[in-house]
Amino acid sequence: MRTGIWLIGARGSVATTAITGAAAIRGGFAEPNGCVSELEPFAGLGLPAFDELVFGGHDVAETPLTERAEQLVGNGVLPTGLPALVRADLEAADAEIRRVVEDGRGQAEVIDGLVADLESFRERTGVARIVVVNVASTEPFAEPDPACSSLDSLRAELAAGRSVLPYSSAYAYAAFRAGCAFVDFTPSVGARIPALDEFARENRLPYAGSDGKTGETLLKSVLAPMFAQRALRVRSWSGTNLLGGGDGAALAEPERAKSKIDSKQRLLEEELGYAVDGGVHIHNVPALGDWKTAWDHIAFDGFLGTRMSMQFTWQGCDSALAAPLVLDLARFAALAHAHGIGGPLDALAFFFKDPVGTSVHALGEQFTVLRTWADELRSSS
Repeated sequence: MRTGIWLIGARGSVATTAITGAAAIRGGFAEPNGCVSELEPFAGLGLPAFDELVFGGHDVAETPLTERAEQLVGNGVLPTGLPALVRADLEAADAEIRRVVEDGRGQAEVIDGLVADLESFRERTGVARIVVVNVASTEPFAEPDPACSSLDSLRAELAAGRSVLPYSSAYAYAAFRAGCAFVDFTPSVGARIPALDEFARENRLPYAGSDGKTGETLLKSVLAPMFAQRALRVRSWSGTNLLGGGDGAALAEPERAKSKIDSKQRLLEEELGYAVDGGVHIHNVPALGDWKTAWDHIAFDGFLGTRMSMQFTWQGCDSALAAPLVLDLARFAALAHAHGIGGPLDALAFFFKDPVGTSVHALGEQFTVLRTWADELRSSS
C-alpha cells in the first residue's frame, strides 16, 4: 500500500529524523527500534511497509534535508555516516517539500493552495492515500472562533474572506478536503474543533492527536495509575523541563507554552481522580539542542498518613523519541483510512499526552485498547 506522508514542518529535526530513519530501515542500515507498529501484536495487519512510504511536506525553512541530517549528526541525533547512505532518499523527499507563501492571500485561498499541493503530490507519486502529520512548532493558544462550531458556519465565514482557523486547523481542513487522514503530533488545535470533526466523520476520514507522548508524560502515564491503584494519595507533583532546539525557543513564549503545559497536566487529574498541587515548568536551554531533561518531584501519603516522596530524571533526545512514533502514527492512520474509519482515532491514544476521543491516559490500558483495535481490523480483513 504505497502511502504518502506529508509533514508540516518537513525540514525540522523530528521530520528529518523520521525521513532518515525510514530510509535507513528500508535500506537495512538500522533496526526499527522504537517503532511500536513493528511489534508482534501488529504483524499481519496490512500496514504500509517502510519501502512503501513516500515523503513530502511543507516548511518555511529552505535548508535541504541532506544538510539538516548532517546537522543532526553533529548534534548526536543521527549516526555518523548515515546521511550519506540514504542521500538519494533524502533528496527525493526534499524535492517534494513546498514552501508556504501567503502573500497577503485570504485564508480560503491559502487553504485552496494547500489542497492543490496535496493533490499534486498524490498525482506525481501515485500513492494510494496520504497522511498529513503536523510536526511544526506549537502554535500560540487561541480561543476557538464561534464560526468553527459547525461546518456550514465555517464555510460561510471563509467564503466571506475571514480568517477563522488556527494555522494547524487550516492544515487539517486542507487535508480533509484533499481526502487525507490527519495526525497532530503537537498540542495545537488541529482537527479538534466541531466543524472539522463533522467534516471528518461525514467523509470517513480519520484523524488523531494530540501532542506526542515521548518523555516525561510517558512516565506519568505509567506512574500515575500506579499511585491510584495502590491507594497512595499524591499531594503534589512538580516537573521541571529543560529543552533546547526549535521546541525550546517556541515554548519560551508563554502563549505557546500554555497548550503544552495544559496537555502535560491533564493526565494527572484524570488518572488520579483529583487535582494535585505542583505544575510543569518549561525552560529554554539552547545549549541542549535536540536533547531534553525532565526532573519530577512527587510527594505522596502512605498508610496512616506517612509522608513519602519520589523523584525521577528523564534525559532523552526529543527527535529520536518522536520520529518512530510519527512513522507509527502515519502507518496506523493509513490503515484506518483504508478500512473506511472516519473521525477521531481514540485507539491511538497510546501515542498522545492529550488523546482525542477518550479520557484514558494509563499507558497499559491504552496499549490494550490499541491491540484490541488491531485484532478487530485483522479479523475484518
